[in-house]
Amino acid sequence: MLECAPFFRTGTGSMANIQSSRKRARQATRRRARNMSLRTAARTAITEAKKAIAAGDQAAAARALERSRAVIDRVAAKGVLHRNAAARHKSRLAQALKAMSTPRALPH
Repeated sequence: MLECAPFFRTGTGSMANIQSSRKRARQATRRRARNMSLRTAARTAITEAKKAIAAGDQAAAARALERSRAVIDRVAAKGVLHRNAAARHKSRLAQALKAMSTPRALPH
């Protein structure tokens, strides 16, 4: 079984004696593992979208952006990522994609 989360340990490393506290510690451990997995998936999706945008292939970048949007929305819906943070990530990726397609004015 997974090890108990560090914030549920006392100074000696022993677990609580009260049954409800033990259950809370077990639940927190499972929840933390699930949240870490979802957070990692979101970070990976964002990184892949950034790499696709940096590569310069607009079609591939658009597909990567759609995949990352779906993952970010799913993670935000579960409460792992704040909804404003999710919106910020999606907005910045969309801006980067849009900057790829619009021709930039030459500096004077």
